[in-house]
Amino acid sequence: MTMKKILLSLTAAATVLSCSAAPAASGDTPPVNLIPQPSGLEVKEGSYTFDRFDVAGPEDPVIRRFFDQYITPSTGIPVRFVKDNKANIHLIVEERIDYPDTPADNELALDRAEYSLMVDGQGATIVSRSGEGLFYALQTLRQLLPSQIKSPVKVGDIKWSVPQVSITDRPAFAWRGMHLDVSRHFFTKEEVMRYIDQMAEYKMNVFHWHLTDDQGWRIEIESLPRLTGVGAWRAPRVGNWWTREPQRPGEAATYGGFYTHEDIKEVLAYAAERFITVIPEIDVPGHSLAALVAYPELACAKAPAAVNVGNKFYEIDENTLCVGNNAVVLAFMDKVLTEVAELFPAEYIHIGGDECTKVFWKKCPKCQALMKAKGLKNENELQSYFIRQMETLLKSKGKKLIGWDEILEGGLAPEATVMSWRGTAGGVEAARQGHHVIMTPAPACYIDLYQGEPSVEPDTYSMARLSDSYGVQLVPEGVSRELILGGQANLWAESVPTFRHAEYMAWPRGWALAERFWSGDRTENDTEDWAGFVRRVEAHFARAKAADINYAPSVYDAYAGAWNGPNGELIVELNCETPDAEIYYSFDNTIPDLHGLRYTGPVALPLNASRVTVATYRDGQPLGRVVRVETPELQKRAKRTKPKIGNL
Repeated sequence: MTMKKILLSLTAAATVLSCSAAPAASGDTPPVNLIPQPSGLEVKEGSYTFDRFDVAGPEDPVIRRFFDQYITPSTGIPVRFVKDNKANIHLIVEERIDYPDTPADNELALDRAEYSLMVDGQGATIVSRSGEGLFYALQTLRQLLPSQIKSPVKVGDIKWSVPQVSITDRPAFAWRGMHLDVSRHFFTKEEVMRYIDQMAEYKMNVFHWHLTDDQGWRIEIESLPRLTGVGAWRAPRVGNWWTREPQRPGEAATYGGFYTHEDIKEVLAYAAERFITVIPEIDVPGHSLAALVAYPELACAKAPAAVNVGNKFYEIDENTLCVGNNAVVLAFMDKVLTEVAELFPAEYIHIGGDECTKVFWKKCPKCQALMKAKGLKNENELQSYFIRQMETLLKSKGKKLIGWDEILEGGLAPEATVMSWRGTAGGVEAARQGHHVIMTPAPACYIDLYQGEPSVEPDTYSMARLSDSYGVQLVPEGVSRELILGGQANLWAESVPTFRHAEYMAWPRGWALAERFWSGDRTENDTEDWAGFVRRVEAHFARAKAADINYAPSVYDAYAGAWNGPNGELIVELNCETPDAEIYYSFDNTIPDLHGLRYTGPVALPLNASRVTVATYRDGQPLGRVVRVETPELQKRAKRTKPKIGNL
């Protein structure tokens, strides 16, 4: 359906509303702070106040569940399905189409997500051509309601008013994904579903479930019970990743967990009700240490004795499948992928293919013999040979292969889809070869990285600020847009030990990426500036707080940079992502306030200063966290070391 047709339907629907029950309208217009920003938005004077939620339209269980989960708990008002003339919410499905199960067929996927929403003095009218479009429209309506709508318990003394608006909306990209690594740290089934819920509000439609890695195998494979009996468990550790002590001989492996087939079916059903496709990732041939511990015959020489706990091991302990032991490895992978393919209805299975060290293959007689027999010139071609075998296996099970951009090395499998993470170069090359691409370039799409001043953030590495995520471009110059399926945010869990911290890392950067994936790349014609987006983010902070969703306030904090001046002096530069923040600083170890030094530009570090201390204010009130950066750290930053992304 085109936007023009939807607008015509919306006009016709106004006739239905004109004979509905008495309106609950007022002259005040509540603020509009939608994320993602809709394609077309007209804000009109006045508002409508809901004192009931009486729906005319398809009495779909998904619609009822939406109100039962997202509206009734905070309002105390149950949804009722009524006749047209009694309703204050009209849901109109223009036509029904049998859509594909996954968002791979771009135009159909975009069509089924399209909707329009009109709020006037009579209530709300939604027009779409599918249940998915109705769902997204209801999410938009939910965001128009006061932030208290996110409360899990009834809120009293509030008017459930929404602005009068006319909205037409359609996504720019069919693949709007979020990833969660459950191997490095395990998250329960309930936490995974909470993550899916949070995705759904922002119209994300693909959940990439990273189920296997060196630190834990998290999916039950009934034909290979040791994968979870052994591979899902490791010795308990805390502390920074890569600095941990390995599991000791005889130490009990008590940390971990896995998902049974029944757990996975429950998550899949939950996601489907929210129009989210779940893509499983079985990461091979590298990142397979947990599998090698469970089944040592998969190793080239010697499998590790225990699942990795977060200690250094790359190129020390084996973590790659022995591709040279081809019959054994293929039989193993066939069992794994058979059960995965039967469980997951999605068209795609992600097989990883990233960060595969070739050190052990170079020393392995079996791998070298296979290379010689197949005429493979190097170990990159050996990996490509294996990836092509995985594609053949998946095709035999009715599935398609996705891999990280390393699968380009040694030659790309004929029908593979590439997930471009090491910048956009891999995606550009894959598109040049005619392959579909999902753009997830680091650092902007890597929401496990630092997002603010490292001295006040939990430990991680590199940097992806909110503004980096907001500014990501998914369609590189010269690349056919038709080959870019969309984008994805990746949340790796090396430094994410709890689900509360997963939320902290995901939001608000996930909101910025949701905007890019739905609304498209920013252009010179965009009317909103960065300040406008920050204003909307602040409104969603209030919504997250009402729902007890953790989020990062890093946008309010100052951050410090440094460089060496021409005379050897250290120059300190301070910034804050909040446009109207005022920055105050000191070099004398005191906490700066409004009576201290106001930052107006780069300043030289005074002789013998041990640190810079920084605070942000707005409208005379403290804004962000107090930042202290020691002089040795400033000196390190002045060297402008290259950011590191990934594990190798």
